[in-house]
Amino acid sequence: MSWQQIKICIPSKHLEPIEQQLIQLGAIATTYLDAEDQPLFQTEPGETTVWDTVLLSCLFDQKLDLGPTLKWLRGNPSVINSDKITIETLQDENWEKSWMSNFHAIQLESKFWICPSWQPPPDPKAINLFIDPGLAFGSGNHNTTKLCLRWLAKRNLDNKTVVDFGSGSGILAIAAALLGAKSIIAVDNDPQAIVATKDNAFRNNIKNGHIKTFLPEQYKKTFEKPHANILVANILAKPLQELAPFFAKIVNLGEEIVLSGLLQNQVEELISTYKPWFRIDEIHKDEEWVLISGTRLKN
Repeated sequence: MSWQQIKICIPSKHLEPIEQQLIQLGAIATTYLDAEDQPLFQTEPGETTVWDTVLLSCLFDQKLDLGPTLKWLRGNPSVINSDKITIETLQDENWEKSWMSNFHAIQLESKFWICPSWQPPPDPKAINLFIDPGLAFGSGNHNTTKLCLRWLAKRNLDNKTVVDFGSGSGILAIAAALLGAKSIIAVDNDPQAIVATKDNAFRNNIKNGHIKTFLPEQYKKTFEKPHANILVANILAKPLQELAPFFAKIVNLGEEIVLSGLLQNQVEELISTYKPWFRIDEIHKDEEWVLISGTRLKN
């Protein structure tokens, strides 16, 4: 069996009505893709965000006459690629297996791998962190996550308390546990991220209690004094700016902070914000993304 596929490029403000019309015209599945390589962030828990310009992919039954649909799309002023729309034929396949085959283990350091749960690790004797690609709260594929993971993998975490602020799936907290940290605190403002962190810790055989999870207000009430040997925050530039005074309160003097989720044009302003409390030690880049690390000053 085969299918017909149409891809149209449209501004996000016109996405919903056009998508609904295509469903009425027989589309059995729709997929959103990034049309302009635009970074996309979720700024609030539960918020649904899309790119400014979306490539909408629609799947139709092979027997359906798409002539009227093409005519409508080609005459619609909201469709950016109206003069280039074509019908592609897709052969039926096991979509789940096809999707899974696209993902492979990622080697971050010589003895540290991020592995999909359905594949045996390439090096069973290495430190293998199992987490599935495509998770809503992060799976290690993004540049900023890789930057943080590589930074952690190069540190001696023995007897360290690591705080993962904005933990998402818990991948950085789990990495810290596997790399030998004494205790880990994972903080996130989305309750579902807390659930994801616990589930992924269990999947990686992390001892119960090794990673403690908190919502931000719970965390602030529980830990009022400096306690972090390493604080990792892979979030966004704006909350990182706002959190600087709080981070200065919880990182022990002489200990380290790691900040990521930054684009290159946001680095200088963030460094300026943190300079009253932290000495900036390292700046690492991966394409347009940046990680900066520093040491808490002994005022």
